Amino acid sequence: MRRRIAVVITARPSYSRIRSALTAIVASPDLELQLVLASSALLDRYGSASRHIEHDGFQPAARVFNVLEGGTLATMAKTAGLGLLELATVFDHLKPDLVVTIADRFETLATAAAAAYMNIPVAHVQGGEVTGSIDEKVRHAVTKLADLHLVATRRAAERVVRMGEDPDAVVVTGCPSIDLAAEVVAQPDLDFDPFEKYGGVGNRVDLSGDYLMVLQHPVTTEHDEARAQVLETLHAVRASGLPTLWFWPNADAGTDGISSGIRAFREREQPENIRFFKGMAPLDFLRLAYRSRCLIGNSSLGIRECSYLGVPAINIGTRQAGRERGRNVIDTGYDRAEIAGALETHLRNGRYPRDTLYGDGRAGERIARALAAQPLTVEKRLAF
Repeated sequence: MRRRIAVVITARPSYSRIRSALTAIVASPDLELQLVLASSALLDRYGSASRHIEHDGFQPAARVFNVLEGGTLATMAKTAGLGLLELATVFDHLKPDLVVTIADRFETLATAAAAAYMNIPVAHVQGGEVTGSIDEKVRHAVTKLADLHLVATRRAAERVVRMGEDPDAVVVTGCPSIDLAAEVVAQPDLDFDPFEKYGGVGNRVDLSGDYLMVLQHPVTTEHDEARAQVLETLHAVRASGLPTLWFWPNADAGTDGISSGIRAFREREQPENIRFFKGMAPLDFLRLAYRSRCLIGNSSLGIRECSYLGVPAINIGTRQAGRERGRNVIDTGYDRAEIAGALETHLRNGRYPRDTLYGDGRAGERIARALAAQPLTVEKRLAF
């Protein structure tokens, strides 16, 4: 009898973090995929990841609409609470043998808590990493709720074991998003027109030469400053004069500040070199990133996928504080002059050698093997 594996995807980035594992689960004779789509992954405002997921051939077994509007700390907490309620109902209906939760978003905690209270074993992808803010707290809390830890790096594995988890339940798989980066390296041609396929707002910028990409999310512990922070990046990018593809932020507290800052800047300054997008399919997005001269913002994309792709990245602010990183990353504050200086350095240096810190492109198959092989138990064994 095949194991029923419920994978819960709650946001646009989470799909990139698990896509190759979904493919491997579907291909495994020992596993049955139960895909659950929830939260901002279902909303057009945040790029409607569900459309890309279904286009790739993955059919959801359940959908959970639980996002409260407002982009505040209170709505984050309430969204997680609604997720806990609704996911308990979904798990009671699907009766999975194991639940997979991804990374560190607040909905991830709801997923792990619902499954743990129902005595369903939990597998956590990308635990053991350090970034600061609420993300790190959520990630470590999920580690304590999880029974199987599918981590991206050896240092992350060591950290999970130091937290008291059973070493036999910790598997270094690499990051599944690197699997997508490896696909892009193997087939780098841009076989689509991003403006025709995804629309966007602003001028149709020239992608035949050098261009930039920007992805800046709110920092929950600095949510009141989100608008001022993004304005510094906007001014630096406009001043560069380089064609730029700018992507919408996620649903964390402060997202409305970033969104309103972008809209106000767009209307007041009318930047000719920036085109704004809600989101794209993961491989399309990575192909554009691979061809860009630099990724700017505070997404882990700059640290994970771009390290493998050799793409220069400017990491702004505190959102990725403490995360392992390669030579391709320059850290700056929320300051347009610092950002401009880092961009000049990257443009002068060019691309970087490929770094396999976060994986070698085979994480998905390792995750599927671990899900099939691991004993199904919710009992915790002491690591000392």
